[in-house]
Order: sequence, then C-alpha cells, then structure tokens
Amino acid sequence: MRKIAYILSIVIGVVLIIGGIATWIVVSNTLSDQEITVSDDADCLAGDEVNGPFSAYCEAAIIDEHQLEATGGLRYAELDREDPLRETAATASFLQASLFTSVVAFGVAAMAVLIGVLFILIGMGIRDVASRLTATTSSPAD
Repeated sequence: MRKIAYILSIVIGVVLIIGGIATWIVVSNTLSDQEITVSDDADCLAGDEVNGPFSAYCEAAIIDEHQLEATGGLRYAELDREDPLRETAATASFLQASLFTSVVAFGVAAMAVLIGVLFILIGMGIRDVASRLTATTSSPAD
C-alpha cells in the first residue's frame, strides 16, 4: 500500500507540474498573439508586451483609468442605456475582465506547479519512510 501511495503521489505531482507549465505557456502565447502593449501612461510596465501576469494586470488597470476618463468617472451600469459612451464602457469592462482572467490563469498555473512539487516531496517522504520500515522489519532482532 505504501508503494502505491508514493508512486501515485509522485505521478500526480509530475502531472500537476506539466499541466501548470503547459497552461502558463498557452496563456502567455495567447496573450502574445494579441500583440497588446501596456499603455505608455500606465503606472507599471508601460510599453511592455502583454504576455505575463504582471503586464496583463497593468494593462487592465490602465484600461479602467481610460474608461473612467472617457465616461466622466461612470461605470457601465451607471450610464444611461441611451448613452453612446455605454458601448465604450462595455468594451473596456470586457477587455479588463479578459486580462484579469489571464492573471488568474497564470496564478492557477503557478499554484499547480507548486502543488506538484509538494506532491513529489510527499511521495519521496512516503518512499523514505516505507524503505526505513522495510529495513527495520527485515533486520534480525537483537
């Protein structure tokens, strides 16, 4: 039973690490394909290509500022249905939400890698304990 536990733990850890790395790469490449650049007036990473969690966050933050400037400080739900700025606010909200979703995806990918490492360490610990128990039970009694 211990052998199954440590092998399973290590396999799960490897799968989590591979999945996390693959997710990070897919999200990063997808953002890069969009050829988005953080606005020059952003508080952070201005001019940087949006291809990671920090640049995505910075671009989402500046989109919010630009949207509020364009709408006089009002958000989508606060604008009248007939207000032509409502479409601008909706587009800004959509772009912001999309960028924040990628930030969350990067976080989940990083968490999967870290949990994968933890599972591998747990599996190695179980293997170590199992081998020590086997060694003590198979050695002759004094």
